[in-house]
Amino acid sequence: MIAIVDDDESVRIATESLIRSFGFKTNVFSSAEAFLASSTMRETHCLISDVQMPTMSGLELFDVLRSRGAELPVIFITSFPEERVRRRAQAAGALGFLSKPFDADTMMSFVFQALKGRPLPG
Repeated sequence: MIAIVDDDESVRIATESLIRSFGFKTNVFSSAEAFLASSTMRETHCLISDVQMPTMSGLELFDVLRSRGAELPVIFITSFPEERVRRRAQAAGALGFLSKPFDADTMMSFVFQALKGRPLPG
């Protein structure tokens, strides 16, 4: 299960489409809070999250997950690729940091890396 958290509906739909085209199950959320409140969080094997969202940023979501002991691989996507934010995400242990629009092959290489050792779909 791959969770996608982004406040931009068109990005959520496009990312979900890409991930599903490789046979993976997805759950999409319009906010970090919706993801944290979901009952599917425990089934999630990889999280793709926007960095900048209205009430809780992707980095804040990452911090909450780590504080709860979740070792979920996280791939960040952003329309504003600031170097200081990239460094912070990488220092915290993020798997990837991609600028929107991102390259599908690059995204999928991060997803496959996140799921390494897990059964692939099909």
